[in-house]
Formats: sequence, C-alpha cells, structure tokens
Amino acid sequence: MIEHTEDLAAEMLADEVTGRKPGTLPPHQTVFTIGDLSREFDTTLRALRFYEDKGLLNPRRDGMTRLYSRRDRARLKLILMGKKVGFPLSDIKAMLDLYDLKDGQVTQLRVSLNRFREQVAKLEAQKSEIEIAIRELSRTCDIVEGMLKEKTTKQG
Repeated sequence: MIEHTEDLAAEMLADEVTGRKPGTLPPHQTVFTIGDLSREFDTTLRALRFYEDKGLLNPRRDGMTRLYSRRDRARLKLILMGKKVGFPLSDIKAMLDLYDLKDGQVTQLRVSLNRFREQVAKLEAQKSEIEIAIRELSRTCDIVEGMLKEKTTKQG
C-alpha cells in the first residue's frame, strides 16, 4: 500500500511539473511494458534501456520482459522534462534519487527548486546570447544582401 501511495505521489508530481492533465491514465493500470512507455512518450526502446542502465528507471523483470511501475512512468516523465530544459542526466538522477529519502519530499523539493532556478538563469543567459547572435547575423545578412545586389546590378 505504501509503495502504491508513493507511486501515485510521484505520478502526481510528474503530472504537475509536465503540465499533463491528471487522471489521463486508467486508475487500474499499474504496470507498463517498455513498448507502452516508448509509444506513450515517443521515445526509443534503446533510450529506455539506457535510462535503466544509468539507474534512472528500475523496472522489475518477468523473464526477459521489463515491467515498469507507475513510479517508473512518473520518473520517465520527469527525465524527459529535465532533458527538454537542458539538465544533464546526472543532475536529473540526483534530483530523482532525493525522492527516495522518504522525508515527505521536502529535501527533493528544496533541492529541485534551487536547481530549477539555476537552470532558468542559465537558460535566460543563453537566450540573451542567442538574441545577440541573431541580431548580428541578421545585420550581416543585410550587408551581404546589399553587396550581392550591388554586384548583380553592376553586372546586369
């Protein structure tokens, strides 16, 4: 019962963070195959096995079949969201591993909030650099376009 409650808590957190509408999963479905998760999250089987090798997911085995829990599914949502916003897998793993401390998620939430704020600052700095690069490149395009127009006018 405790594990099921923790699975649901992990899923609710993942839904909240990723903006996915809660309750979109049948409440009775508690086990997922690698194919289920691959299709749902549009990721490759190889990526899922890689996340398992790195300790990010921990499916149980039934022979050769990997069986993922709701908790694994929620962790996968968070892994993919973390990758999307630029976190390295090592940081994602560290934040997810904090969930296992059983302190009511207080530590995980504090550490994650701090890392999220740091990542927002990093992304904003990158955005600023990209905006500068776009302005410079656009200006260069205008100059080259003017040079090209001048050359074709003289030749024509």
